[in-house]
Amino acid sequence: MSRFENLEFDRRTERETETTGLSDEERRLCEADAALRRGDFELALRCYAKVLETNPRNPVAWAGQVRMLIELGDFDQANRWADSAMERFPRDPEVLAAKSVALARKGDWQAALAFSDAALEEGAAVPYVWLARGDVLMAGREKRADYCFGKALAVAPKDWVWPWLISRVFFYYRRFSLALKFVSQAVAMDGAQAVVWADMGRCQHALGLAGAAAASFAQAKQLDGSCPEVLIALEESQEIGLAQRLTGIMRRWFRF
Repeated sequence: MSRFENLEFDRRTERETETTGLSDEERRLCEADAALRRGDFELALRCYAKVLETNPRNPVAWAGQVRMLIELGDFDQANRWADSAMERFPRDPEVLAAKSVALARKGDWQAALAFSDAALEEGAAVPYVWLARGDVLMAGREKRADYCFGKALAVAPKDWVWPWLISRVFFYYRRFSLALKFVSQAVAMDGAQAVVWADMGRCQHALGLAGAAAASFAQAKQLDGSCPEVLIALEESQEIGLAQRLTGIMRRWFRF
């Protein structure tokens, strides 16, 4: 079933935010941003969808939906919703940038690059435009990706969310050392965020740093044990650990 066939919220998962004086639309956008920063991409997706129920002319919500679908790994759906967003906002820089990443993740690199070029023409001062550019260049194995990520950080130098999101791009492309470098920056900027500790643990685990990974996962769980990304990271680490133990057992068997 599509995530968009039923846009009703499960009230048990909604979190109240301090948004006194804001309109309902603004409050939903604040909730979406808070969910993103917590690593709850499903909830952020539903918040953006709720905004569009009442105002389908909000480009932030359209771009946000596409971005959350990308984070959730649903690139086909992200591409379809990017097309719908493009019909309404053909020159919005974040919509163009999100479309470029959706295409890059699907393997259509030349088209992705064209949309990324258009995004830069429309909004070179938007950090996500530069992050998306780096993502697209990573897909094409271009060396200029580092420059683009640096530009994203320069546009928003005090916000931990950008080095964290950059680390997720590197992790997707299996560049684990660089992913660890950037998520470490996010931890240094705000070590109270459970999701950055969870992703740090993922990077450390991928690099074979089992002890450091266990400490990072423990810190993430202590800060927010119900965070979806924390739970996923813990499950992944347990599965990988089990697979490694089984591999060791098999190797010992075949020695005899």
